[in-house]
Amino acid sequence: MGKLNTSHLIEAMAWVAIAALFFIYSFEFNQKIEIYKFGATAWPRSILLMLMLVIAGNLFYQRANGSTPQPGRVGISEDDLDDAEKPLSSYLNIGSFLFLPLIFAWSLKPVGFYAATPVFTALVIILLGERRPRWIIGITLFIYAIIIGLFMIVLNAPLPQGTVSPFYDFSAFMLRMNNQLQNMF
Repeated sequence: MGKLNTSHLIEAMAWVAIAALFFIYSFEFNQKIEIYKFGATAWPRSILLMLMLVIAGNLFYQRANGSTPQPGRVGISEDDLDDAEKPLSSYLNIGSFLFLPLIFAWSLKPVGFYAATPVFTALVIILLGERRPRWIIGITLFIYAIIIGLFMIVLNAPLPQGTVSPFYDFSAFMLRMNNQLQNMF
């Protein structure tokens, strides 16, 4: 078994169980779609296949190398982590990372995707440690432009618009701009 230990196998089995559960659940919405010949489950199942490939690759790597850190690896080793003191701010940061997506998902109905996404992106950048306002704004606008371009122009996917007045008005503006852009081509 090489350098595999029980914890590696337990981790792999947990990921396989999650992938199997999602695969079984995909039969609930397995329907044909007129404009997409592979059906509604093609993308979710493709992602599950990629997850299975990552699990297999991880097992092969751990079989050859175990949990030993790679030479020249950025960061600290697992032994250094045991001795490191963890301040309260690190726990708050981890908690923020856990709750921020939940708050974002909750805000999609009243605020809408178009207004909530740049705020969510900026907060994630701040949680990652960036403090320079120009960089925060620039990276947020860049990521927002990519997301809007992907969902509105390439995929033409409907996004939550929000129900609260100023946010709904902003969403309506974005949809009018998208409609005008689509009519130009």
